[in-house]
Amino acid sequence: MIVAYGGGGFAFAGMKRDGSILATPKGVRPLEAASLVDLDEAALAALFEEISETPGSIEFLVVGAGAEIAPAPKPLREALRRAGLRFDVMATGPALRVYNVMQSEGRRVAAALIAAP
Repeated sequence: MIVAYGGGGFAFAGMKRDGSILATPKGVRPLEAASLVDLDEAALAALFEEISETPGSIEFLVVGAGAEIAPAPKPLREALRRAGLRFDVMATGPALRVYNVMQSEGRRVAAALIAAP
C-alpha cells in the first residue's frame, strides 16, 4: 500500500521514493516519467515485461497524471490496449487512492504514478 504522496515523491513500506513510480504485483520501482507525455512504452517496459512473464497477473492500470488530469497520449493508449490492459487516467492523488482500494480488494491492478509537487 502506498501511504503518502507529495513533495515530488511517494511513501510506501516504510520508505520514501522521490520521483514517479510504477507499482505492480511484483513491487514498486522507479518510473522514468516526469509528465504524462513521458509515459510511453519504454517508460513502462517493466510493466509490459511483467505482463509477458506472468499473463493475467495485471488486468487494470491506474495512471496518475500528476497534479491535474490530462488525457492519455494516443501512443500510450494504443500500447496499453495491445497489452490487453484496461486503464483509467486521473490526477495522481485520486489515482493513488483508487490503486490502494483495488489492491486491498485483491484486484489484479498496477499503477503508474507521476510525482506531484
